[in-house]
Amino acid sequence: MNRKELAETIARETGLTTAQADAALTAVIDGVVGAVAAGEKVALAGLGTFEQRPRAARSGRNPQTGELLEIAATVVPAFKPATAFKRAVAAR
Repeated sequence: MNRKELAETIARETGLTTAQADAALTAVIDGVVGAVAAGEKVALAGLGTFEQRPRAARSGRNPQTGELLEIAATVVPAFKPATAFKRAVAAR
C-alpha cells in the first residue's frame, strides 16, 4: 500500500473526501516527523512507538576498495511495533 492508497482507505472508512483524507494523513506524518526530529517519542496505541536512537561511531570498509574508514556517530529514526500490531502480522 502506498500513500495514495492509504489516503483512499482513510477516505472510504471515514466518509471524508480523498483530498481531506490526504490532508489529514499529511498532518499526521508531519506531526510524527516533527516530534521525533525534536527528540520526542510518539506512541500510537495499537500501532507502535516512533523515536530517535543514537548510533555510535564505528569503523567501516569501502566495499569497492577495501579501504577502512570511520563512520561518524549519528541519530536515526526508529519504530517499535506495538504488541497488537506484531500479533496481527504474525496471525496472517
